Amino acid sequence: MSKLYIVPTPIGNLEDITLRGIRVLKESDLILAEDTRVTKKLLNSLEISKPILSFHTHNEHKILSGVIEKIVSHNSTVLVSDAGTPGISDPGFLLIRECILKSIRVECLPGPVALIPAIVLSGFSCDRFVFEGFLPHKKGRKKRLKEIGEENKTSILYESPHRLAKCLNQIVEFMGEDRMVCVARELTKLYEEFKRGTAKEIKEYYETNPPKGEAVIIIEGKDRK
Repeated sequence: MSKLYIVPTPIGNLEDITLRGIRVLKESDLILAEDTRVTKKLLNSLEISKPILSFHTHNEHKILSGVIEKIVSHNSTVLVSDAGTPGISDPGFLLIRECILKSIRVECLPGPVALIPAIVLSGFSCDRFVFEGFLPHKKGRKKRLKEIGEENKTSILYESPHRLAKCLNQIVEFMGEDRMVCVARELTKLYEEFKRGTAKEIKEYYETNPPKGEAVIIIEGKDRK
C-alpha cells in the first residue's frame, strides 16, 4: 500500500538525522525535495542514491495532482525540506492534506525543528508559547506584530538575515524597547549564537553586526517575568 513519509532533516549538524530517518530514506522509492541540490548533498553524505523530484513553494500548487499520482504508483515516497520538518514554515501542508483527503497513508517521523532548541535555550518561559513562523512581508505585518505585542505567552518568529534588523526595529516600535528578546542563529552549527537582552539592545547589536543565516526570534510574553 502506498505511503508518504515526512522525514525531518538536520538544520545544520548532519549528525542530527535519526537512524529511523536514514532507514526510511534508504527504503524509499522516491524522494520529494524542496531543493534537489541540498537533498543530494545530504544523501551523498549518507551514501544513498534515490530518484529525487523537486517539490517546493513555487511549484507545489501546480504539480500537486501529478505528485499524488506518483505517490500512489510507489510503495514508499519521502518528503523532505532543505532543513527541519516539512510543513513547519516549509512546503508540505498542501501535499499532506491532499494525501489525507485521498486516504493515502502518511507517517511523520520526529526530528529536527529550529523553534524547539531556540525557545528552550532562550531562557524564557516555554510551558506555553505561540509559533508565528515567517511574518508577512507587507500586508498584515504591522497588525500581526501588534497582536504579538499583546500576547502573554512567549512568541517565536522566523526571519531571514536581511530582514532581521527591520523586524527588531518593529519589535521596538510596537512592543517597546524594554521587551525581552532572544535571537538564535546558526543553530547546531559551529558558530551557533544566542543573543539575549532588551529589544533595544538586540536591535543595536545587529545594526553593527549584520547576521548571516536565518534567525529565530523569541519574544517574552507581555506580562511574563
